[in-house]
Amino acid sequence: MTDKQEKILQAALELFSNEGYNATSTSKIGKKAGVSEGLIFRHFTNKKGLLDAIIKDAESRIADVIMPIITETDPKTVLKKAIELPFSVKESEFDFWRLQFKLKWEVAYNNPQKMQPLIDKLAGVFEALQYENPNLEAILLNQIIESISSEILKGNLKQQQDYKSFLLHKYKL
Repeated sequence: MTDKQEKILQAALELFSNEGYNATSTSKIGKKAGVSEGLIFRHFTNKKGLLDAIIKDAESRIADVIMPIITETDPKTVLKKAIELPFSVKESEFDFWRLQFKLKWEVAYNNPQKMQPLIDKLAGVFEALQYENPNLEAILLNQIIESISSEILKGNLKQQQDYKSFLLHKYKL
């Protein structure tokens, strides 16, 4: 990928994340990236092509984030890593993750299966730890992680360490 393509993708990511996909024009992306609108069309065909390129990258990045959890064999370490996940996101990555959350509400771009490997791993962990209903526990913990992530990305969660400590204590970690 060329430097200009990277700039276009980064500008699109930032604008889609902050202003929304529908509210962002290709001319605005071009301005932010310092390129002509025609160059965007040459590399990505249209705005949807840009979003598709971002989503393709997202699938890879999400897999990279959850793979260390999925490949972990110790049940308590799996839970600890999963709980720590939302607290470990770097601020420089916030636009990327904000866009992922926004796309969850877009029918054409929502892929509820992308987190299924994590939920399956958590269910196996809760079963190994003899929880009464491991599948529901896994879904619940995933929802807690997503909710905390969302609040962090919106800047609404000021007591991050307290939440993290609470969850680690709740799961006896």
